Amino acid sequence: MHFAAVAYVGESTMDPLKYYHNITSNTLQVLEAMAAHDVKTLIYSSTCATYGEPEKMPITEETQQLPINPYGKAKKMAEDIILDFSKNSDMAVMILRYFNVIGSDPGGRLGEAPQPELREHGRISGACFDAARGIIPGLKVKGTDYKTHDGTCIRDYIDVTDLVDAHVKALEKARPRKVGIYNVGTGRGRSVKEFVEACKQATGVDIKVQYLPRRPGDYAEVYSDPTKIRKELNWTAQYTDLRESLQIAWRWQKSHRDGYGPP
Repeated sequence: MHFAAVAYVGESTMDPLKYYHNITSNTLQVLEAMAAHDVKTLIYSSTCATYGEPEKMPITEETQQLPINPYGKAKKMAEDIILDFSKNSDMAVMILRYFNVIGSDPGGRLGEAPQPELREHGRISGACFDAARGIIPGLKVKGTDYKTHDGTCIRDYIDVTDLVDAHVKALEKARPRKVGIYNVGTGRGRSVKEFVEACKQATGVDIKVQYLPRRPGDYAEVYSDPTKIRKELNWTAQYTDLRESLQIAWRWQKSHRDGYGPP
């Protein structure tokens, strides 16, 4: 399973070469190492950012890939390299295009470690938790003039526990000389404003919100059509209550204030 990659859209627009090296070049090296050591199965961690901003929702696996930021472009290049390599190989390949991942392990074993140096580019859940803990004075929502029902971006938030299950099912179904490509999402879009309200409820903190201009490289609306993964891998998202997923993640954040460092 190849997960390794930097994954911040905003940062990718500021430092694109970092993303092309880290994602695209390193995937090429992974494939070379697999070939050298006769590794026959690859589950690749890709992203809905490869689609860019399609005119039609929901996004299916047949939606044209037109990424609009270096992160999405680097991931699509990596996908193309994998597909080209697989044509002359008996390797089993599964490409999973994640939508917006949230949450933590319900058992409290794993969670998203804070990365202070990337707060400006970070994910909305991390920013919400930082604001709730008083690490930052409030939450900055970038973009309120999108063509959505409340003006903020709409995303498909997939709980990490469901994402793990998708990988297990993909591994079970992987077959030599076959390529499977799947969207991993709930099929439901929620706006940033809805996310913020859910985070306030999950943390019990009335987070201050500052509305700012759009972030470079962002898109208005993205959510998945999970029909293919449901039919072929027998996978369906189970953890779809946004507030509950955030409560679990908040519990981990409170007990791991410095991530995986010493207490």
